[in-house]
Amino acid sequence: MGHQLGLVWVAPFALLLLSIAVLPLLIPRWWESNLNKGLVSATFALPVLFYIFRLDSSRLIETGIEYTAFIVLLAALFIISGGIHLRGSLPGTPFTNTVVLAMGAILANFIGTTGASMLLIRPILRTNERRRHRAHIVVFFIFIVSNIGGLLTPLGDPPLFLGFLRGVPFEWTLKLLPHWLLMITALLIIFYVWDRRWFEAERATHQGAVREDLGVQEKLSVEGKVNFLLLLGVLMVAFVVGRFGVQIGLQSEYARRGGQVVGMGILAGLSMLMTRRETRDVNGFAFYPIVEVAVIFAGIFATMIPALAILEARGGDLGLTHPWQFFWVTGSLSGFLDNAPTYLTFASMASGLMGTEAARLDQLLRATTGGLHGEALLTAISVGAVSMGANTYIGNGPNFMVRAIAEEAGIKMPSFFGYMKYTIGILLPLFLLVTLVFFRP
Repeated sequence: MGHQLGLVWVAPFALLLLSIAVLPLLIPRWWESNLNKGLVSATFALPVLFYIFRLDSSRLIETGIEYTAFIVLLAALFIISGGIHLRGSLPGTPFTNTVVLAMGAILANFIGTTGASMLLIRPILRTNERRRHRAHIVVFFIFIVSNIGGLLTPLGDPPLFLGFLRGVPFEWTLKLLPHWLLMITALLIIFYVWDRRWFEAERATHQGAVREDLGVQEKLSVEGKVNFLLLLGVLMVAFVVGRFGVQIGLQSEYARRGGQVVGMGILAGLSMLMTRRETRDVNGFAFYPIVEVAVIFAGIFATMIPALAILEARGGDLGLTHPWQFFWVTGSLSGFLDNAPTYLTFASMASGLMGTEAARLDQLLRATTGGLHGEALLTAISVGAVSMGANTYIGNGPNFMVRAIAEEAGIKMPSFFGYMKYTIGILLPLFLLVTLVFFRP
């Protein structure tokens, strides 16, 4: 299909991204409505959907199933984690914030970047509710917890889970520990210095910063503990159905995705039934953030079909041969396209380059040709897809959700381009360092 599509069909995707970036600045009050966001998504998505339906209806069905599984996973984690409330208070100090971010980076590998983000974003916002400057805390939260933190296990981020389903051994991603340590350590140090600067400025001018010696004001306790079991259930559904779907009677990929959707939907429903309403109320729980993600990403999934199809058909013309090239191209596109299909697209390209079967990434790991190792290519693709999903609000599902929750809490978050100023100033130099240390030609 990619050979039949002209580059003009990438325009709806580019225009949708431009709308997401510009409309909140031009007409902020109008843009607040999820209905209006849906209208914008539909305006750009419908022409693409009609044309793709004529060319290849099966591709449309496949994308629809992927979108449904994507949204149901996010919604289940959002609903279940929204039923967990950490009661008590911590001082909103740079040290406390840094510890929470470090814990989130570890936790993301066990309950996914989405689960860790939804579990920790509200507590860290409450911890810093007396702080005046909080937007930078949320930005670093997205960098660390919502993206780079989930690099060490297939449960951490969707691209790695897809790789696991295609034959990558579960423990292989632990080889990415050096990359994880370098990026997480660097970001935590930068964050601590940054947050310390604002903390001292606020304390000096009495602008609401908590004092460093306040300590814990109220005994810490957890409400809604049953939701921890339900979070574990979500991971078990994703793992068992995805890995052992054939053995339990789900023969086709569509059946396995359907099984995951049903299982996660049931767990989300149980969370709503088993969690006290007071617990959700004190969390400020509302469906607005997940609805916003659903309508925005509906348009993104639809309009990115031509872009991904063109990459699959003509990606070989890009001339990618070295790990550093795969790292940067996979990562750069993951910041604007969903990082899971981008990962699969470039993993398939790497498999073709190494003469192995695209659907079997375990073969890619063992392949060597002309002094080039398939494992080095897959490492570069994995690190690029996961880490550079932090480059924009739309690079990874949790990014938009965290932003929406922060704005609901009254934090004025950077615009689409304002956020990218952080990524250019902080993440770009970090990724250059990663290239020099790990992927230098």
